[in-house]
Amino acid sequence: MSDSLGTITGIAAGVPFVALKPAGVDGPAPLVVTWHLMDAPNTEVAMAEALPMNDLPAWRVYFGLPMSGRRALPGGDEEFFALSAQDAVLNVFGPVAKQAADEFPAAVAELRQQLSISDGPVYVAGGSAGSMVAYEVIARGEVPIAAGAVVSPVTQLTPVVAANERRFEMTYNWSAQSREVAEYYDFVRRAGEIDVPLLIVVGSDDDIAFREPAALGHKEIAGSELVTIPGMQHEVVADAAKRVDAEFTRWFKQYIQG
Repeated sequence: MSDSLGTITGIAAGVPFVALKPAGVDGPAPLVVTWHLMDAPNTEVAMAEALPMNDLPAWRVYFGLPMSGRRALPGGDEEFFALSAQDAVLNVFGPVAKQAADEFPAAVAELRQQLSISDGPVYVAGGSAGSMVAYEVIARGEVPIAAGAVVSPVTQLTPVVAANERRFEMTYNWSAQSREVAEYYDFVRRAGEIDVPLLIVVGSDDDIAFREPAALGHKEIAGSELVTIPGMQHEVVADAAKRVDAEFTRWFKQYIQG
């Protein structure tokens, strides 16, 4: 379905999406896929509004994460937060990232049937929980990726759990299984698997659990660039969103235009 501004909403292999038409392109154009945060902007619609990357001569498609937006749990936020309180790693972070990465190849294949997308590698981006998916699909390499960008990224999951303990004044009870999941989603340890150019954007006022691993990732990931947005906390909103949008646009444009 397309609105008066040309924004397309749809479903690709079971994944809800919002698509923005490429700027100044007649015919097939490259594809940039982005996953949203669990904090604001926390749906595919909100992410498209916050980071539209309007100057890119590419399709910008925003996928909804499992348990969010059009795939929210039957019990809504109450059920989501209950699951998170029970075990954020095993009930939320791990399953959401895994499902979103698992469904990515089929969703891209179906997008190519629905939209006029050019042949070749795609570009990926993500914020916070969505960054875990972007990191993971790059590492898996099931779909060729040309370049990536992440904002407020979960570069290491263990420090983020500690940040949530501080934020919600609770203690997370680690198990052998949850430690295994957290070790898996440690992209400093797995830096060698991130083999495409990567832009890493952090807020100067975000928790150290995001800023420090991002800096470590930048040191270890070849071809990465680290940008700090002054005054930005974890959410990507208002003026900070405009800055991030400009950085993402700059980053992807150089690879799309060659």
